[in-house]
Amino acid sequence: MTAKILIVTGDAAESLEVLYPYQRLLEEGYEVHIAAPSVKTLRFVVHDFEPGFDTYTEKPGYTFPADLAFSEVDPGQYTALVIPGGRAPEYLRNDPELRKIVKAFFDADKPVAQICHGPLLTAAIGGLEGRRVTAYPALEPDMQAAGAGFQDSEAVVDGALVSSRAWPDHPAWMRAFLKVLRERG
Repeated sequence: MTAKILIVTGDAAESLEVLYPYQRLLEEGYEVHIAAPSVKTLRFVVHDFEPGFDTYTEKPGYTFPADLAFSEVDPGQYTALVIPGGRAPEYLRNDPELRKIVKAFFDADKPVAQICHGPLLTAAIGGLEGRRVTAYPALEPDMQAAGAGFQDSEAVVDGALVSSRAWPDHPAWMRAFLKVLRERG
């Protein structure tokens, strides 16, 4: 039986942070499902840096279908969880169904990969207390407020939790996550 991995996301997620792990995990032979607030075509965004801007810019990105709604997810059916970044985690952290899903993965000590603004979700369920993480660097105060030790690094592994700063760190992030999956999966 093929192991299943769940990606939780929504509109305004960073395109690369959804599609890179989706395709990379398929390539490794996992069955990958994308869950969102509802089953629909999601609209992702592209974050990039441009000269003269103090922060990243946002442009329309790819669209991609969600396989199932958060209310349809049975966390027990999945080996691991991926939490992409972008703006989506900012509003998704308020979704009670999604908080139950994320908490179930942490309670079961299953592998979780988070990137960029994704740790806002794990912070919302108290999953960062006493952990070492990285995230988009502007979130350092948020990570510290959630009780985490912040490290400005391509990938940080703390037990089953693998975090990364942003899409330029994808190779290190997925390398670390796949190692955790092989050890624990």
